[in-house]
Amino acid sequence: MSDPVLSIRGLERTYTTGAGPLTVLRGVDLDVEPGEIVGLVGPSGSGKSSLLHAAGLLEHPNGGRILIEGRDCSDLSDRARTQVRLATIGFVYQFHHLLPEFSALDNVALPQMIAGASRRTARERAAVLLTELGLSQRMEHQPAQLSGGEQQRVAIARALSNRPRLLLADEPTGNLDPHTSAGVFESLYALAREEGVAAMVATHNFELARHMDRVFALKDGHLEPQRF
Repeated sequence: MSDPVLSIRGLERTYTTGAGPLTVLRGVDLDVEPGEIVGLVGPSGSGKSSLLHAAGLLEHPNGGRILIEGRDCSDLSDRARTQVRLATIGFVYQFHHLLPEFSALDNVALPQMIAGASRRTARERAAVLLTELGLSQRMEHQPAQLSGGEQQRVAIARALSNRPRLLLADEPTGNLDPHTSAGVFESLYALAREEGVAAMVATHNFELARHMDRVFALKDGHLEPQRF
C-alpha cells in the first residue's frame, strides 16, 4: 500500500462559547490513501466541518498533527499553509461559490492561471474536466444559466483543476434534491477515482455515504467506523 496522502494524528479542537468550552474533536486519528474516498457523517455541530477545515489547513487545531504527503504541516506559517493548499488541496463546499461573471469554462480555468498555467493550457484542462462531468454543451454558460446540479459539477471540476492530491468536500450535495444529489456525487466519485486523489467527504446523506470506501461517524469528538 502507498503512503497516505493525509495523516491526522491526535487532533484536538475546542471552541470558546458563551456557555463555556465546546470540544468537538478529541484525539482524532485518520489516514486517507491515494484514490480512496472517506465519508464523514454525523449531525450538525458534531465536528465534521472542523475536521475538514483542520485537514485543509484552514483552521489551527488546539492539538495534534496534520501531515500531507508525509509533510508535517502543523506548525507552518500562514504563508506556507497557503502554498500547500494551492499546490495540494482542492475544496468543494455546499454552495458552489462560482464567479457569476465568468463562464463555466473560465471558472475552472482561473485557478490554473493563478497557479501559473497559460490561458490556453488552463482552458484545455477545464474543457476536459467539464466534458467528463457531462457539461460539454454548457461550458460557455455563466453560473446563473446553469441548474444547481450543473453548478456543483463546475465546482467539482474547479476543485480538481490543479490536480490536487487531496480533495475535501463539505456537504457538496446538501442544497440539491435527492435525484440530483445522486448524480452529482456519482460524478465526484468517478472523477476523483480517475484523478487518483484522496478524498474526504462530509455528508448527511447516508445513501451516498454507503458508496464510499470507508465511512466514519463523529460522536463525542471521536471517529467511529460505520458499516452498511
